[in-house]
Amino acid sequence: MNYEIIPPNCDLVSDTTCSSHPLPDTTNMFDIGTSTISSSNLSPPYSVVDHSSSTSSVARQYTPRAYRAPTQTKTSKPKLGTYEIDRTIGKGIFSVVKLARHTITGLNLAIKLIDKTRLDSENLIKIYRESEILKKLHHPNIVRLFQVMETPKLLCIVMEYLPNGEVFDYIATRGRFSEAEARVKFLDVLSAVDYAHSCGIVHRDLKAENLLFDANMNIKLIDFSFGTHHPDSKRPHSLLSTWCGSPPYAAPEIFKGEPYVGTKADIWSLGVVLYVMVCGTLPFDAQALPHLRHQVLSASFRVPYWLSCVCERLIRWMLSKVPSKRPTTQEIFNHAWFTQPLPELSRDRSILPVETGLRDSGVNCPVWSHDLSHSRMGLSDCAESNLSSSRTSLVDPLSNLAADVEV
Repeated sequence: MNYEIIPPNCDLVSDTTCSSHPLPDTTNMFDIGTSTISSSNLSPPYSVVDHSSSTSSVARQYTPRAYRAPTQTKTSKPKLGTYEIDRTIGKGIFSVVKLARHTITGLNLAIKLIDKTRLDSENLIKIYRESEILKKLHHPNIVRLFQVMETPKLLCIVMEYLPNGEVFDYIATRGRFSEAEARVKFLDVLSAVDYAHSCGIVHRDLKAENLLFDANMNIKLIDFSFGTHHPDSKRPHSLLSTWCGSPPYAAPEIFKGEPYVGTKADIWSLGVVLYVMVCGTLPFDAQALPHLRHQVLSASFRVPYWLSCVCERLIRWMLSKVPSKRPTTQEIFNHAWFTQPLPELSRDRSILPVETGLRDSGVNCPVWSHDLSHSRMGLSDCAESNLSSSRTSLVDPLSNLAADVEV
């Protein structure tokens, strides 16, 4: 015997529309799954028609019992507001960066949790300043800031998640870029810096560690903790004077302790970044800070034989000792290295290539180790340091803190 459940007010002969009937308000929703439909348990509002019977218009009715909703398993992951906290993806002495998921959109994000109780007022000002700067900058090659949350003990900065790591690590693992690759990647960096400068912002800590790849391997600029509004370069009394940045990327005028134009200092750092991309090592490299200072002040560096003449000219222009002789970002955009086809073969040179690349930097080039204590310091912090090659073990003071935070 075959049965079909149909509403009682539906005429099988002439009417093809059916009115809906809400389920009765019952609690045991699973019992119907084990019940047998028979003539003994049929009642309104639904009808069962026996197709084997000659009297198909005669309907017998029954009331089904509802299903009970399955109990949801509570997630074990801690939550911070509307964010579900996942694994640690970065560490600092006073902070930890967690991978998180926005529970409404499902978007993966990075949340930087900063322990305010362990920071002095100067470092807190830097963090607040970075947040204010990122709120103003909206560019595809600058990390995006989504939200800033604050508790009495924690500052939580919600940012775009960049899953493919630093340019530093990429070159350390895979070696230098070809000039064709470097031109595309460096264009990302240059676009970000050009936009920031047009908004009146200087970065002051441009380096390979602050350039991260997104999911599509586009480069995005991060870490504006040393960023500031650059004053009018035509007014000497309004020049910048803070001694900051990373020593291998710092301009000569910063090493001298002179007032400087922030945009020109950024151009110098961009020149070092470009050299790193195409050569796979630093132009200025020393075990001790005084030796590094001497190299930077002389602006003397070796050029590998494989580098094209046009790329060399651009790097030397950006690494001019005199700040006023360095190009602007717009002049770099218009340089022949960007506008003309690259040569297929580099001309031979008498200068030997730099033999030590980033792969061997853990032993021979300690300034390149991003785990070293000095690599995250400002210049003022490094003044008394000999840049030793011993690695520091960073602690994760906030690894278990996120679960206890209520925002």
